[in-house]
Amino acid sequence: MTNSNHPYHLVNYSPWPITGSIGAMTLTSGFTMMFLNKNTYLLNLGVIIILLTMYQWWRDISREATYQGLHNSLVIKGMKISMILFIISEIMFFISFFWTFLHSSLSPTVEIGMMWPPKGIYTFDPIQIPLLNTMILLSSGMTVTWAHHSLIFNNYKQMKMGLYMTVVLGVLFTTLQAYEYIESKFTISDSIYGSCFFMATGFHGIHVIIGTTFLMVCLLRHKLKHFSKIHHYGFEAASWYWHFVDVVWLMLYMMIYWWGS
Repeated sequence: MTNSNHPYHLVNYSPWPITGSIGAMTLTSGFTMMFLNKNTYLLNLGVIIILLTMYQWWRDISREATYQGLHNSLVIKGMKISMILFIISEIMFFISFFWTFLHSSLSPTVEIGMMWPPKGIYTFDPIQIPLLNTMILLSSGMTVTWAHHSLIFNNYKQMKMGLYMTVVLGVLFTTLQAYEYIESKFTISDSIYGSCFFMATGFHGIHVIIGTTFLMVCLLRHKLKHFSKIHHYGFEAASWYWHFVDVVWLMLYMMIYWWGS
């Protein structure tokens, strides 16, 4: 920074984008091999590459922000704008699923019996596991807000407690959703209802896993004392992402589980 004539952070050359791309290609190819002949060797290799890339990439970013002082106020402002734009793009992504579900449910075709849900589809009871998962995610939204405000007021103990509770609730949500999928009486190939249900809830589940991982990294960084009351963008971005996941789930619950069934 002392040798530049601008306040922006120009990142150094990094191998992690290309290794991440290789990992993603290996992972998708591994899924194809698993579906075709139940061979999981390539899938496992893809998971290992992605996990190693994630660890080393996040390590470098944490080092730049915490120890090298490269994330000044102007850089953080730009990253906040980029995070907001990223969340908006994710909102558009889920709107496509909601649009498909509404279009198919409000004008069911003759191929599905001109009724919604389609004939032969036994939907989930919205006041059982879906309602429990709703309460879990709403509670996790409160705990992550509690952690954020605790950090702002320099209460590191409560920050740790709130963040830990949020991670536990995220893992619990994923576990219950996996159990729900196992007990499902229909599959993704059962008409447009099954496709919409599993695509929308499945992608939301992936986002919950990503958000939980995001918060776990923040919990580790908090234990290493990387965050302060005035410099904690990594955790702030994670909390924004988690609130986005909460709001999407509320829409999924009301539209697909409650109204759509």
